[in-house]
Amino acid sequence: MNKQELKEAILALKKEKKALILAHYYQDADIQELADYVGDSLGLSIEAAKSKADIIVFAGVYFMAETAKVLNPKSKVLVPDVEAGCSLADGCPPEAFRAFRNQYPEHVAVTYVNCSAEVKALSDLVCTSSNALKVINSIPADKPILFAPDKNLGRYLQSQTQRELVLWDGACVVHEAFSMEKLTHLIAQHPNAKLAAHPESEMHLLKLADYIGSTAGIIQYVKATDVQEFIIATEAGILHEIMKQAPGKTLIPAPSREDNTCACSECAFMKVNTLKKLYDCLLNESPEVMVEEGIRQRALLPIERMLEISA
Repeated sequence: MNKQELKEAILALKKEKKALILAHYYQDADIQELADYVGDSLGLSIEAAKSKADIIVFAGVYFMAETAKVLNPKSKVLVPDVEAGCSLADGCPPEAFRAFRNQYPEHVAVTYVNCSAEVKALSDLVCTSSNALKVINSIPADKPILFAPDKNLGRYLQSQTQRELVLWDGACVVHEAFSMEKLTHLIAQHPNAKLAAHPESEMHLLKLADYIGSTAGIIQYVKATDVQEFIIATEAGILHEIMKQAPGKTLIPAPSREDNTCACSECAFMKVNTLKKLYDCLLNESPEVMVEEGIRQRALLPIERMLEISA
């Protein structure tokens, strides 16, 4: 099948199987266009929780699909490719996190949503980049906090809340791939452009930013700001949605250190998903995401606390 035939077949299967397709902003544009909802981790979690669909197809990375299953155990949750992982989640294995947490028994354990269901099950609170500040600020000032797995987001939260956080030593390979030398040169070339950055980026980049926020926050910032030119420091897949919501704005992806085709930072894990894999996933109702019930119930508690704080 060619691309158009694949798209039509996917839509037909979606209707036949009463499925819901959720896609992250970092997915390829073709997949985003087929999704019932495109969003960031918080928005996707909310959509998964309220869905009544028989099948949820999660076009994102694996931990996101696990979160959907934790929130909505009655739906069958599918992923186009189980190899769509995450450097943050992969770099924080459950047993290592358990040992880390046991070193700080008095600390409130806050984990970024970019982790496995097993790590969430060991946590007191979960957060996304959209609500991380709210979550940290909800914790009483006399309670010490440990934060995993993203040290860059953790450092940003420390700078904004003046709280001391014990940080897991992990980072997102996409948001650490920006070239400061190239970015400085780009800013000089575009003096009127505003730099919008994701808080998973390193602190020396965040210090240059005009706006720091989640993917959804960056989209709203570009829409609402009376400026025509923006440098976007996050995964390049977001540009598709920004162009839809803020037509006419000039968008420049922050440059990567890698000498790749788009000169931007792309998540290889996100790009593992394809139209063909999405079609096969719906057709065969596989691969299916399963979460052991005991883990699911324990992981559900910190996620529900997060959603309550975010409401």
